[in-house]
Amino acid sequence: MTAPEIVTLPRLAAMKKEGRKIAAMTAYDASFARAMDEAGMDVILVGDSLGHVIQGRTSTVPVTLDDMAYHTHCVARVVNRALLMADLPFLSFQGSADRVLDDAGVLMRAGAHMVKGEGAGPFAANAAYLAARGVPVCGHIGLTPQFVHSLGGYRVQGRGHAGARLLSEAKELADAGVSLLVLEAVPAALAAQISAAVAVPTIGIGAGPSCDGQVLVMHDALGMGARRPRFVRDFLAGRDSIAAAFAAYIDAVRQGAFPSADESYGE
Repeated sequence: MTAPEIVTLPRLAAMKKEGRKIAAMTAYDASFARAMDEAGMDVILVGDSLGHVIQGRTSTVPVTLDDMAYHTHCVARVVNRALLMADLPFLSFQGSADRVLDDAGVLMRAGAHMVKGEGAGPFAANAAYLAARGVPVCGHIGLTPQFVHSLGGYRVQGRGHAGARLLSEAKELADAGVSLLVLEAVPAALAAQISAAVAVPTIGIGAGPSCDGQVLVMHDALGMGARRPRFVRDFLAGRDSIAAAFAAYIDAVRQGAFPSADESYGE
């Protein structure tokens, strides 16, 4: 039996060039992570969304580095194929260079293959600082949940004149050395423009079908979310197992059938 091909950052970059969609999803424990990995998920994200779906909080802000390291340890023990990414918690990516390097080191030693940080502008320097020291970084712009209080809630970003700012941020992060870029809750047309403008793969969540890949919070993809944003689809509905739901999600992303126009945002 041929061993499954391990997903690496060069492979993800090649997928963008070849037009092959990247399937990603969050996981927080060994059981679900194993099922995702066996289904063929390309990227598994240990997200600080655990603040919502595991801890029952109203935002991701209270999630600590210890929380992230614990759940990353749990997932890393069983992932054999997918690229494993972990979120830097609130005020980590936005902190000093020494702090972000130390925090990234904790998550990498816990088993992450790369870390994800929210925001751009002054924080792009931290992305460059990590990348220069061999720490792969995923950027995250648009709706950045760690900034929910300054944004005034969970709302679409980048409409109208604000789109130029997000495009500039995407280019800035790409120039800083990020290897992936998450675009969350932005108009589909803007996400398409950003995806064409940067060489790194873009992973959309509520950013339309033109991104190089898609990511969903696992609980949302299984119909268990406390709220139902328009970009969420229940992949467990009509299927008899969680494994089948993961396989259906991966297939829908690969075929470009998810998200649909109705699951995307306009200008």
